[in-house]
Amino acid sequence: MNRKYTKEDYLKLVSKMREIIPNVVFSTDIIVGFPGETDEEFEDTLDVVKKVGFEQAFMFIYSPREGTVAAEREDQIPEEIKHIRFNKLKEIYDLSIDEINNKYIGTVQNILVEGASKNNKEMLTGRTDTNKVVVFEEKDGEKQGDFVNVKILENHKWFLQGKIV
Repeated sequence: MNRKYTKEDYLKLVSKMREIIPNVVFSTDIIVGFPGETDEEFEDTLDVVKKVGFEQAFMFIYSPREGTVAAEREDQIPEEIKHIRFNKLKEIYDLSIDEINNKYIGTVQNILVEGASKNNKEMLTGRTDTNKVVVFEEKDGEKQGDFVNVKILENHKWFLQGKIV
């Protein structure tokens, strides 16, 4: 994909940022099955996911786009291999996200209220300063744009649930 840095360069930068900002969190976009992706490169991706502990990862299977250089490459990855790799990546990420989310349980987070929850209109939804989605009950007429302190009580993998304190 024309990256000008190595896995080691990236991990070194992450380490340096963690030294300077101990509570820093990371998110990423990952495309699996880009033309020419080797087994070794894919394993490097998995290793980075494990070592960094991304708070959020947006994962995609590469699909060719007409008119792009990548679409014209001869070394396309077979669809079956792309799906196997994607599932392996998702499995690794799912394991790490539970561990990451569990660290929030019992903490009080300053939440920016976004409005009513999409799945339950009787609940509010908002985000932590690390962009974690949190669902909680309204207490005193909170509305979009307000900041509230919410104690995190439960991990639901893709969101956290809490209570205004």
